Amino acid sequence: MGVRPLLVLFLYDREEKHKQRPDPMTRAEKAKRIGVILDRLYPQPPVPLGHRDPFTLLVAVVLSAQTTDAQVNRVTPALFRRAATPQQLAALPELELLKLIRSCGLSPSKARNLKRLAQMLMDEHGGKVPRDIEALERLPGVGHKTASVVMVQAFGQPAFPVDTHIHRLASRWGLSKGKSVTQTEHDLKKLFPREEWGKRHLQIIYFGREYCPARNHDYAACLICSWAAAKRRRRPEINL
Repeated sequence: MGVRPLLVLFLYDREEKHKQRPDPMTRAEKAKRIGVILDRLYPQPPVPLGHRDPFTLLVAVVLSAQTTDAQVNRVTPALFRRAATPQQLAALPELELLKLIRSCGLSPSKARNLKRLAQMLMDEHGGKVPRDIEALERLPGVGHKTASVVMVQAFGQPAFPVDTHIHRLASRWGLSKGKSVTQTEHDLKKLFPREEWGKRHLQIIYFGREYCPARNHDYAACLICSWAAAKRRRRPEINL
């Protein structure tokens, strides 16, 4: 048994020994307890996408749509050797860009958007990535989640990026009943302090990947689902 499984079993045992409450936990109480668990597992969660600066992070996040972070990290070293600035990317022929990123999903539309994005940064922002979420969202191929990632990970500004994976876990753990990532983001921002948003975003992503998959999940063995998930949700999700 590896170090991480042993750690999980130790933490699980610690959590199970906590005094059981006769009444359901509130969302705020759940969030606090989840935060303690995540801090134990991931005290300093790293940014999963390789990058050099705000621009290369922005490019990497755009590429990550419908693609794994691991695949993006295989693509970006060659891309950034060829074009690591808005000026270089704007000048790169679209066909050459497409060839460099072809293994990422939706590569034709991403190549078009990245070219337009780079040119817009040159034309409207002096070749710099803006430190403003609304300005970021106006860039081609950049939605609210991508803009939020750049704000918190590149500039250290409070933001809580929510993708479909975080949306799923927030629902599973009873932290949100949101029907959309927008509502889930609103709920999570109310539950966690502003200074924790960026860290919690990364911690939940890592926990989901390592311990809380969407399919064939063992709730009884999960450090969080074993106590946070509603009983009515367990059997249907196990059999997805």
